[in-house]
Amino acid sequence: MVSPISDAAPASAPDDSGALARRLEITIQRPKLALYAGLRPTLVIDGRGQPTQWGVGTWQVPPGAHAVIAVYLFNRLWRFGQAEATVAADALTPLVYRAPVLPFGRGRLAPRR
Repeated sequence: MVSPISDAAPASAPDDSGALARRLEITIQRPKLALYAGLRPTLVIDGRGQPTQWGVGTWQVPPGAHAVIAVYLFNRLWRFGQAEATVAADALTPLVYRAPVLPFGRGRLAPRR
């Protein structure tokens, strides 16, 4: 018998060590008018970088007291649009990253309203 497959990610799932890892939803938005093109954001979770796409995604966050989430853009010469947030151990509030319009400004990473 075939079981149905769900596209929804579980709120927590065991990681490699057997501890429950959390999943965090992050929406990565680019401005409607930006003075750069063809760049993709990079997401950093507790020091581990992961290339990402624009839009909504879910990422596994390691279990523990808190997790540091950072996002930045890189144009082969310098980083820009850096933003950082610390997520508490019991928080599963979705985050929203908004990239800057200019290729030297800071981004914003905050809980979804």
